[in-house]
Amino acid sequence: MTKVYGTGIYDFRRHRVAEYPLESSHQLAEKPVESKPGASLPSTITLSEIQRDRLTKIAEANWLRTGDPTKAKNSFDPELVKKIYETELLVKEGQKPVPLQRVMILEVSQYLENYLWPNFDPETATFEHIMSMILMVNEKFRENVAAWTCFYDRKYIFQGFLERVLRLKEGRELSIAEKTNYLVFMINTFQSLEDEVVSKTVLRLASLKSWYSLSYGRFQMELCLNPSLIKKWKRMIRKESVKGGGNFDPSSTLEVMFLRNLIEEFLEILDSQVFPQEQLTGEDGAVDTMNLEVVDDACVLYCERFMEFLIDLLSQLPTRRYLRPLVADVAVVAKCHLSALYRHEKGKLFAQLVDLLQFYEGFEINDHTGIQLTDHEVLESHYSRLKSFQLLAFKKVDKLQELALSNIGSIHKRVDLSKKLSALSPEELRDLVCCKLKLVSKDDPWSVRVDFLIEVMVSFFEKQQSQKEAINSLPLYPNELIMWDESVVPSINYSGEGCLALPKLNLQFLTLHDYLLRNFNLFRLESTYEIREDIQEAVPHLLAYINNEGDTAFRGWSRMAVPIKEFKITEVKQPNIGEVKPSSVTAEVTFSISSYRAQIRSEWNALKEHDVLFLLSIRPSFEPLSAEEEAKASVPQRLGLQFVRGCEIMEIRDEEGTLMNDFTGRIKRDEWKPPKGELRTVTVALDTAQYFMDVNNIAEKGADDVYGTFNVLMRRKPKENNFKAILESIRDLMNEYCIVPKWLENIFLGYGDPSAAQWTNMPDLLETVDFKDTFLDADHLKESFADYEVSFVNPDSTENLHPKPPFRIRLPRTLKGNSGALPGNIMSNTNATNDVDMVDASSQREKLIIETYTPPDPGPYPQDQPKHNSVRFTPTQIGAIISGIQPGLTMVVGPPGTGKTDTAVQILNVLYHNCPSQRTLIITHSNQALNDLFEKIMQRDVPARYLLRLGQGEQELATDLDFSRQGRVNAMLVRRLELLSEVERLARSLQLPEDVGYTCETAGYFWLLHVYSRWEQFLAACAENKDKPTYVQDRFPFKEFFCDTPHPIFTGESFEKDLRAAKGCFRHLKIMFQELEECRAFELLKSTADRANYLMTKQAKIVAMTCTHAALKRKDFLQLGFKYDNLLMEESAQILEIETFIPMLLQRQEDGHARLKRCILIGDHHQLPPVVKNMAFQKYSHMDQSLFTRFVRLGIPYIELNAQGRARPSIAKLYNWRYRDLGDLRSVKEGAIFHRANAGFSYDYQLVDVPDYLGKGETTPSPWFYQNEGEAEYVVSVYIYMRLLGYPANKISILTTYNGQKLLIRDVVNRRCVPYDFIGPPSKITTVDKFQGQQNDFILLSLVRTRFVGHLRDVRRLVVAMSRARLGLYVFCRRFLFEQCYELQPTFQQLLKRPDHLALNLSEITSYTERPVEDTGPIHLVSGIEEMSCIIEELYQARMLRHQFEQNTSHFGHSAPCLNTDEVKHERQNLAVQHDAVGTDIPVSSNDQAGDTPHETNVEDISMVDSHVAEDIPPESSMEDASMVDIGASISNGGLIPESSSNGETDVKDTTNDANES
Repeated sequence: MTKVYGTGIYDFRRHRVAEYPLESSHQLAEKPVESKPGASLPSTITLSEIQRDRLTKIAEANWLRTGDPTKAKNSFDPELVKKIYETELLVKEGQKPVPLQRVMILEVSQYLENYLWPNFDPETATFEHIMSMILMVNEKFRENVAAWTCFYDRKYIFQGFLERVLRLKEGRELSIAEKTNYLVFMINTFQSLEDEVVSKTVLRLASLKSWYSLSYGRFQMELCLNPSLIKKWKRMIRKESVKGGGNFDPSSTLEVMFLRNLIEEFLEILDSQVFPQEQLTGEDGAVDTMNLEVVDDACVLYCERFMEFLIDLLSQLPTRRYLRPLVADVAVVAKCHLSALYRHEKGKLFAQLVDLLQFYEGFEINDHTGIQLTDHEVLESHYSRLKSFQLLAFKKVDKLQELALSNIGSIHKRVDLSKKLSALSPEELRDLVCCKLKLVSKDDPWSVRVDFLIEVMVSFFEKQQSQKEAINSLPLYPNELIMWDESVVPSINYSGEGCLALPKLNLQFLTLHDYLLRNFNLFRLESTYEIREDIQEAVPHLLAYINNEGDTAFRGWSRMAVPIKEFKITEVKQPNIGEVKPSSVTAEVTFSISSYRAQIRSEWNALKEHDVLFLLSIRPSFEPLSAEEEAKASVPQRLGLQFVRGCEIMEIRDEEGTLMNDFTGRIKRDEWKPPKGELRTVTVALDTAQYFMDVNNIAEKGADDVYGTFNVLMRRKPKENNFKAILESIRDLMNEYCIVPKWLENIFLGYGDPSAAQWTNMPDLLETVDFKDTFLDADHLKESFADYEVSFVNPDSTENLHPKPPFRIRLPRTLKGNSGALPGNIMSNTNATNDVDMVDASSQREKLIIETYTPPDPGPYPQDQPKHNSVRFTPTQIGAIISGIQPGLTMVVGPPGTGKTDTAVQILNVLYHNCPSQRTLIITHSNQALNDLFEKIMQRDVPARYLLRLGQGEQELATDLDFSRQGRVNAMLVRRLELLSEVERLARSLQLPEDVGYTCETAGYFWLLHVYSRWEQFLAACAENKDKPTYVQDRFPFKEFFCDTPHPIFTGESFEKDLRAAKGCFRHLKIMFQELEECRAFELLKSTADRANYLMTKQAKIVAMTCTHAALKRKDFLQLGFKYDNLLMEESAQILEIETFIPMLLQRQEDGHARLKRCILIGDHHQLPPVVKNMAFQKYSHMDQSLFTRFVRLGIPYIELNAQGRARPSIAKLYNWRYRDLGDLRSVKEGAIFHRANAGFSYDYQLVDVPDYLGKGETTPSPWFYQNEGEAEYVVSVYIYMRLLGYPANKISILTTYNGQKLLIRDVVNRRCVPYDFIGPPSKITTVDKFQGQQNDFILLSLVRTRFVGHLRDVRRLVVAMSRARLGLYVFCRRFLFEQCYELQPTFQQLLKRPDHLALNLSEITSYTERPVEDTGPIHLVSGIEEMSCIIEELYQARMLRHQFEQNTSHFGHSAPCLNTDEVKHERQNLAVQHDAVGTDIPVSSNDQAGDTPHETNVEDISMVDSHVAEDIPPESSMEDASMVDIGASISNGGLIPESSSNGETDVKDTTNDANES
């Protein structure tokens, strides 16, 4: 696999960090701080308690590197490792395999990095040493942080460690907890196959050698089915016999027996240890699973984990290929189906995992070629298998004659086949299965069980439902059964300790169908989770109860749910041919909106076609549940929820039956009337698959009639309710033979050569590229191709000594050898390059011929002049542009501030000019990014008529032009009239009748007959009169038409110059008539819809939309015949896998081939990933892995932009360690603003240690809702300090890592800042996650946590947090906690080179200073929040004094001088000494507002664009006289400084979960 820098030492995938559920405070009091060996540490421990814990004391003495560096550490002691393992880590009893809190403390203290690994020797390491390392690695995986990073300093030893792990069980019996931990480690290694050392070691276990352990019959069967393997097998035997000297014993080798032994160990535990033996042996030998009371939970967890292990092995082709026969040979699935656990209530998750394993064992794929089997091939294989069995039965088994002569349709069902096989005696059945069919070995102890033999036979020969049928029969809406099933839709507090019945998104997929199926299931379940949360929020507000008649009634009201007056099914249509479910089911729902106020009424009235609603059946218990019953009850029981069904609106009518919100054209705009009355009737389409299942249950099982019980209708927020359309798009793709371009398919699935889709390996390259305005001058071009000797030539091949852009370049084939794509991308670090041939720098530099040319005259009018690029692209950006305009896959990694958007826009610009007939689709994650991109495209030389913006965000575009479909149609119609009037003017100037400008068609004839013919005659005449300088001026046929140009067209001095100007004029006319030809379709098409669709499918060359819009409207795009050749995706590391995939398939294939030629993905996998709300889907299923990140993990070459133009170079050092070779643009090195210090601060960035305040650090008013009052007050105090100095509010943003802290800071700002006009709120108060993609000059950052690091351990969140500031970054946190976090060390080591108390320069009292940034000036270290409050008060007083002085001097008519320097010094000295009298408590706001503050001003930063330098910040004097006097008293009374407060909680009703903050 190609080595790409980054896939080794930085582990991109391990990102989501675990949060931990809280225990109540009374539990904490029961546990001593000095914990006993093996005791579990409560989650609510404070940092001081961790510091006093015995493990922390051992760590400080032996391996912890924080604290006193001079204090010597003890030497390595294996006995200490053994003691820690046996007393702290080894679990003797209970379900959990590890004492989680003890492991967490050891992992955070860097037990692995600083003690276990540096002292590991493969030869001498003890069992306890290896198991301790296994537990630490498992904990890193559980917390989703890079697990293998620390091992890379000694790769060979790392391999030795893995070898020792594989042989760990030899000669030793492990406890069930140790077996589970060992198994989890194996799961983690097989999920890390991108790691070179890991894959090399563990893939041996899944090699052909493992077939030595197959039974002889299964071995023969597999070789018969795959004859190509016979040669490979013989070659392997010869090789082994030579190596072993003829005495090769397969059973002694690790590769042969490892997995077989694991499977047999699992089966033994499943059979004999899950339930004690005395329970399993009944009188008649039968097992009654319902009466098995004692269950070993630890064994159940082991069995679940083992199923997960096998599923992982069978769902990746490299491991599946040779291990699937092994799983089938032992008949794992059949034995699990017959186990007691499968049918026991505690085995529900195990049973779901077994079913998932069965699905993957029978997956429709050729294991050895990797080709997906079609439905026809699967059916043929099934028939062939049954036919062979019938033939065998006819010849050899007399009792099965009836089966042998039956038609296949009567025997391929489970029931029929079991019935036919029951004719055989146990001995005959065993002989048939083990000897004749050889499905299992005769030596298998299970082979004496009749039920087992029949299960093996039936599962082998029964007809399986095809995957396509299964997916089509699945309801798209969730119901109540799946919604509250914790195995598939877990609660928010999933900690990562157990496994789930969910598919995983990892590196590779078996087929495209497998890829879509996994994404379909995960997307469906993620939607289910969100719907469940909405139901749990809406239903309690209705206050349901049972009235005197025994019916459900409602006392309350809910914004999102309304009681149903009437529900009836109006139509059930016949099934389509070949289906059993109805083709459609329609119902009518009537409800009243009388109880709502106007705003909420309008929300219900705004319901429209295709919106999704939910029908709920509520039946509360007659008497309220007691506290004990409520604690035990499930959520549906507490809510009284019986059933949930989804539906889609077809139409909505008011009380008079008038159609509302009709977009089909049935009601004309002028006939529309506001809705009447308070009753609304909605016609809805029910899910036909769900309806069929419900009706069957009523008929076959006597179940309740679901559809007669609905009494509540629930809606959801429109933006969150688009799941059905996306699920339908995925399902449609699964039903199609969806074509991914051939050049992309293997890479997409994760196989083959990672660089196969790189442009250098593609056919049909653009040989010569016109770069237009990409290069600003010749020197810029030379810098971009520094590895080449550049020579410039004219179009006639003569040398050009004074070259000017534009340039055409014939790209040499030697570019194929370069890293990533091009020269300029070769990094100083050799590891950073791809493992392909490089141009030898020592050899003579190759010549690069650049053709210069003079572009034709664009025309005489200002609007004819082309717009030019002004960005001086770096060599790496040029590399990205070249790669992007060539066919194939281009991946561009854009670190913060490196100009990703500028690069993308230039790719589009050059692509448009070089391939004008091709169409490009732009996809982004957010509307904001799409608008940024679009606004920059409009500044390039691409005509506005070829641009189209689809979706809801178009109105936010900062432009006078309307780029929506309707806006473009209107623009074309207006332009048509303008052009036709120009044609009439042209006709008048030629003394011709003006009616030629009546339509576009007549204008076209006019062009051919009168304009073009005159031009040809003129050119012919010019060719004969080249010697006459004034000939062009005299004879130009359209002179009168161009008489209104701002400057004279012809000079009469030079024939050549005048002819060029004449050609420019003709070019203007040609473009004019060309535009008219394009307007002709809008003349012929009469309806607005037809015109809009024509514009989208034919006219527009660049179409932009968000990924969500693409997924929602895919069906419409296909119906309209939408086509595109190129796909450019911005923010692609923030887009879900499936939402990246769907935009590749928004068009139908042409003759079995995909039209897509280029796929350009631009993103940054080092920043935050897509948002997935449920933690289980993030952590267990890796649903938040983007396609971009997966491609990087697979080793696909990428180009990494390497010069940032956003932040000071010193601030950039806080995050540039995460990138290959991230440097700085000249603008940030030389710009004056970047050289000046931040006035009032000694440093441009700093970490400020915030101790406990009022005895508290972090608090959790409600679970997952983290706040830190001390940090909130400190941050706001520093913000007030900056405002008093005169810093503009719109240049300051306050960020934090948790929603709870965001709301707390907003409350403090509302109380301390908003009431005072001269302070006011900052530009933004938000979370780091929400601020991704934005920037500001000054960032105040609160990290909140004081117990555990929390989700900031995700290095990608740290990178985002550190890279938002341009000029100043001040981080408020608990130093001890963050400095010992291994993953964050590069940043925090840099931060801690400076004092950890806020360093102020009290000699500066305005926001402007000439002090250089390197000069700290006189440093004053602030001791804490109280002193900061005092400084604010004193600063205010100093500003008041200065203000009054200015007022007094200006009163006498003189210009007000600045304060005397001595006076200023005196003021500042006063400020520095008067800090003792402050003793204030810190409040939270008296305002309990949970949402955004109404006073918040989101002033856009004028310097938001990457790679540009902001203007110098002038000193701000925004304090009005009146406000100064009015609020003087309140300031001195503590209005700007913290006051005491009675409570530290905020209202959190409407907040999202902090555990999900993304």
